[in-house]
Amino acid sequence: MSFDPFSFERIHEARGRAFKIKIETSSLPEDYAKYDRLREAIWRFPEDHLAGTRNLMCENFLYDGSSLFLAAYCADASGAFVEDEDHLVGFTYGFTGTRDKSRGFAAPGNLWFYSQYAGVRPDFEGYGLGVRLKECQREILLCGWGVDEVVCTYDPLTGVNARRNVHHFGMTVREYRVATYGAYGGRLNREDVPTDRFFMSWNLNKPASGPEAKGIGFPPEARRVFSVETVPLRDRSGACDLEVVRSEDSKGDFPVFLVQIPADFYRMLRETDVDDPDIRRIPLDWRLRTRRVFQELLRRGYQVVDFVRGAGSSPVNGYLLGKR
Repeated sequence: MSFDPFSFERIHEARGRAFKIKIETSSLPEDYAKYDRLREAIWRFPEDHLAGTRNLMCENFLYDGSSLFLAAYCADASGAFVEDEDHLVGFTYGFTGTRDKSRGFAAPGNLWFYSQYAGVRPDFEGYGLGVRLKECQREILLCGWGVDEVVCTYDPLTGVNARRNVHHFGMTVREYRVATYGAYGGRLNREDVPTDRFFMSWNLNKPASGPEAKGIGFPPEARRVFSVETVPLRDRSGACDLEVVRSEDSKGDFPVFLVQIPADFYRMLRETDVDDPDIRRIPLDWRLRTRRVFQELLRRGYQVVDFVRGAGSSPVNGYLLGKR
């Protein structure tokens, strides 16, 4: 089956808007600066730079490198697609790597793809673009590159990423990494909260689960690790209810453990960014407690088998860990 990267385009429609997803094919270095500016609009941490724009062009697999750039453009008011920076609303970027470093690039079966960035402009969140960009990435890697495994990292306390990566795509947690990126700030991180990450593996031959389940609930046999209380606090925006862990218990040999995480960790980071040390340390407490539990359960042979969301007006997010 032949694959022409220069003609690859997919249309995504959601909530009355249309988007075009395509491979970046530009041969002009200045065109690659828009990815760095979009990255800054999404993460808002200028200290973290992509490579220089000329190098980004050379990294593109259509030229000299092994990097894949996917861009998502929104249609204008007339329904036409204009491929300029104003209409660039999402992107993915990654490159080819190897599983077994001692074998290097000698065998095609030793290749995998490291997905480094996947982001959507804040004003275009909620259109399903994150999932659609990953689906297009999967299609290109399988059909055009012959690569069937993707690896990536994400913050295990972020439910929106867990639902996509674990529940929807069925990615596997390979390991828990502590403070992966050091001190990292911006809109989606805070420098006083360690940047722990799950290192994930995505088998591209495994079908996704389809549309995300809504309120699928928790198995009755699941052992809840955390006792969590939602408490009213005076935080950055004023009055707010946030989850606080009161106790934890991951002892015993149960078929399934439920490890709850905050309903919205990004919001928690923002709202607790205050001077009061008791409020400020709430997300840090979540980080340290979940780190301890995940490391212990993974060491004992448990694996993340799903991510679920309970029903109700205040849904509870949680990972299910069992032994396979």
